[in-house]
Amino acid sequence: MEKESRHPKEATEFTVKENETFKKTLPPDDGTDAANVAKGFIATRTNPIIEKHEPNAWQPISWDLSKSDFVEGESPETVNPSLWRQAGLNAQHGLYKICEDFYQVRGFDTSNATFIRGKTGWVVIDPLTTAETAAAAYELVTEHLGFREISAVIYTHSHLDHYGGILGMIERSRIEDENIPIVAPEGFLREAVAENVIAAPVMGRRATYQFGMLLPWNEKGHVDQGLGKGIPTGSSALVPPTIEITETGQELILDGIKIEFQLTPESEAPAEMHFFFPEYKALCMAENCSGTMHNVLTLRGALVRDSLQWSRYIDEALDRWGDSSEIVFASHGWPHWGENAVKGYLIRQRDLYRWLHDQAMRLANLGYTPNEIAAQVDLPPGLWNDYMCHGYYGTVSHNVRAVYQRYIGFYDGHPSSLDPYTPVEAGKRYVDFMGGIEELVEKAKTAFEAGDYKWVAEVLRHAVFADPQNDDARLLQADAFEQLAYQAESGPWRDIYLTGAQELRNGSIDVPVLQRPRLEVAKGMTLGQIFDFIAVKVEGKNAVELSPMFINWSFIDTGETARLELSNGTLHSKIGPSSEGSDVSISSSRNVLEELIATEYSLPQAIKDARVEVQGDVDKMLKFWETLTNFPLFWSIIEP
Repeated sequence: MEKESRHPKEATEFTVKENETFKKTLPPDDGTDAANVAKGFIATRTNPIIEKHEPNAWQPISWDLSKSDFVEGESPETVNPSLWRQAGLNAQHGLYKICEDFYQVRGFDTSNATFIRGKTGWVVIDPLTTAETAAAAYELVTEHLGFREISAVIYTHSHLDHYGGILGMIERSRIEDENIPIVAPEGFLREAVAENVIAAPVMGRRATYQFGMLLPWNEKGHVDQGLGKGIPTGSSALVPPTIEITETGQELILDGIKIEFQLTPESEAPAEMHFFFPEYKALCMAENCSGTMHNVLTLRGALVRDSLQWSRYIDEALDRWGDSSEIVFASHGWPHWGENAVKGYLIRQRDLYRWLHDQAMRLANLGYTPNEIAAQVDLPPGLWNDYMCHGYYGTVSHNVRAVYQRYIGFYDGHPSSLDPYTPVEAGKRYVDFMGGIEELVEKAKTAFEAGDYKWVAEVLRHAVFADPQNDDARLLQADAFEQLAYQAESGPWRDIYLTGAQELRNGSIDVPVLQRPRLEVAKGMTLGQIFDFIAVKVEGKNAVELSPMFINWSFIDTGETARLELSNGTLHSKIGPSSEGSDVSISSSRNVLEELIATEYSLPQAIKDARVEVQGDVDKMLKFWETLTNFPLFWSIIEP
């Protein structure tokens, strides 16, 4: 019985009824989406497994195309019927022809890779997340369309799944030796580092929840990400762009192909752009339009996006190219063909983000708090009737709360929210007020039997944080999370609930792995960005005792010098000439610094190996280096 209580359960009668009721609200399916997904199919891989360059015990491969084979037929009782439909569409994979000279590889990663035949080679839009999946996509193109070198690369925006796999398609040495154009929107490098390095440890752990990265793929586990199938694992790199798009209206010719650009900063990503191919009447909307409602604030964490500007950028694209476009495609999802279909798609996507923005702020200005706003806003019929506006990835609920956060912040205006207790201290007090842990759990069981899973999940949070060893509280909260997952139309909501349930039943993940930037990513960072990352690692209280401290760090291979100042436990860096009167002077090659932040290689070992030369107060420098925090890959979320 104990073992069974830790296994996934069936859908309860309340969940079955909820999903049946929800299904009746769905718009009719005329088959257009399925036809568009299948259109232009050429072939896919024979071997579904994409091997990983550096396998590990919990993620031994990079990608498995066959993992979604279970998604067929009618939706099971344990999956929201609308999410099941989306999962079936996203499960299709292979090489597709969009139009003459334009091809996409879909389903090999969470994102799409687009290949455009230029005069001499392939112009690639978004080379996926990992080198492994990118190489597999390129191999498929070569197998069926013939070998051509990569002649140019376009990054649509600053998220990892749109640039991380570049070295699977083209070698870094060739990029440098042949001056291969890599095009990106203004601010790309700054934003890519800010999101994927400085905040990577916390985002990485939360991403294991959002994407269900440690869940089994089946009818009671991960079904779909909503935006795509899931997240691959493997080797990612940050290769800086060689050409920045700095203004809307800018034009380029890449390998004989004319492209017109539109900058869209602070939309789906802080640095993003749309672009149009006039000779082909084809419009790329990056990730600002896709096959689902997107996130105004992604649940793994990110900067809150500007949904008002997002809507305006789509409107601007309509004005610029709506009458000229016969095809629209994007970094996720599938293309749309025909002027009317293109316009209708863009109009509804435009209206979607405007609706979220305007209704959230209308209610905020009436004094409603984020949770109250989320309880009141639904999609209007014209948007609900388009499946591509449904909340498979973002949701109305968390998006309207994000709009509030962008304008108003975390504080809901109530005085009790100013200085709240920590979850542990609040939990102890809630449990005491409710008559103790046993009485609280009994009341929660009654609520569960009545189908009030949301309340069970909320109240048992206090119980688990007050007494994380209480199995009755943990297992009942897990059961509540599971039923909420089975009802969720959103892929990330489902995965978050199910990951929480899995860790409540089996314990939080405790694997001694550290989160570091990959070496190939470190090579793409500027010196200033590297030292900004080091500054985040400084344990301030210990560093205060070493302050003030001045360091000159010279790099013999690049000729650069970083002037570092430790003041009141904070680290400041300036790239420029050495300063006089420093406590420490360091000399090394830049690749040593890259190894120090991206591998287990230590400063004492580098000094011992004579790869770093230190003059001045060596002991003080080593004590400073000891203040740098190592960030674990896993830490507790559902318990203290």
